[in-house]
Amino acid sequence: MSASASWRAAANWTRSWTTASPPPIRRRSPGRAEAAAIPNPELVKEPVLASTDILFQPFHSKNLDLANRIVMAPMTRSFSPGGVPGANVADYYARRAEGQVGLIITEGTVVNRAGAANDPSVPHFHGEAALEGWARVVEAVHAKGGKIAPQLWHVGAAINPARRDETHAESPSGLFKDGRPWGHEMSVADIDATIAAFAQAAADAKRIGFDAIELHGAHGYLIDQFQWQGTNHRPDVWGTDRSRFAREVVAAVRAAIGPDTPLILRLSQWKQQDYETKLAATPQALADWLNPLAEAGVDIFHCSQRRFWEPEFEGSNLNFAGWAKKQTGKPTITVGSVGLSGEFIAGFGGEASEPTSIDGLVDRLAADEFDLVAVGRALIVDPDWAVKVREGRHDFAPFQREALGTLY
Repeated sequence: MSASASWRAAANWTRSWTTASPPPIRRRSPGRAEAAAIPNPELVKEPVLASTDILFQPFHSKNLDLANRIVMAPMTRSFSPGGVPGANVADYYARRAEGQVGLIITEGTVVNRAGAANDPSVPHFHGEAALEGWARVVEAVHAKGGKIAPQLWHVGAAINPARRDETHAESPSGLFKDGRPWGHEMSVADIDATIAAFAQAAADAKRIGFDAIELHGAHGYLIDQFQWQGTNHRPDVWGTDRSRFAREVVAAVRAAIGPDTPLILRLSQWKQQDYETKLAATPQALADWLNPLAEAGVDIFHCSQRRFWEPEFEGSNLNFAGWAKKQTGKPTITVGSVGLSGEFIAGFGGEASEPTSIDGLVDRLAADEFDLVAVGRALIVDPDWAVKVREGRHDFAPFQREALGTLY
């Protein structure tokens, strides 16, 4: 691997929180011990598939018509030097469209703020060259019959361990987490400009021809930093009402794209800074958090868990996506450890992940717990994963860290 690919492989866990991996016998976690994880019931089975017909039922929401329920999860790849996605990026996403993924959500692509990126090779979603590159990506995916949404992103005070530069880092209170200053606190003018940057990026996405838009509001990045008390200590209205920034971004984006363009919001309870934290400790608190976001314009909630099978609250087997659907009535996407074994931090650190059964996932989708299923690392290593599932094949590719050093 090149030097840049090597640091991507080593540090990707801090930036690409899309599919967490089921726990191996010996779990790893950076910084602090986490509560005992519920074992993945699929690990005791051979990777034999139950009837997967439900995964290949069409999905319709607003103006989003998908051929099936499989979503490519957004995963940072860092193959866009200078922020411009090239032909290799277009080919990468087109292969997944050709491989029958129902909806592709791109890697995080940053809005027009100096502090939005902490990696010079993540794609931008502003500037003529970057937008032309994304237009070619859309064209390539559509040529293969696919649907695609960009994930609009601002990292806030998230730290890239391979590039510790806080010059432009901005966040609600200038904190990566409690007791860990990083960058500067945003002024009200900064906040207003950032909301406008998300809206402009969304308008550009619609103009270019994307089929939907996703906002990254999870994993301890900027939108999530406003929502979490560990990173938002502001005394003004942006701190006393921690969900306000997310609502204002959603409302501005909805105004920019009109009423008909599908809008997805990615959320997580856990943060890269703290796996055990919860923004909503009860079902009612979850409803109080999510329903105003739905009213502001969210059509679909993308509910990130490290392990999709884990219940969100005691007394119910529903996961995060299941509870979000129940409390809002909106369609939801589940994600977290679909189709692969191996704890994800250990996997990015070099431990192999092997294919596993998806029987339990299929059962829960059939029970209408959630509507769509996002797949991450399995699609990095195998663009034909969906085809193989549909055909009942068993020749799934394992995940090796070296896969992060190539874009195929």
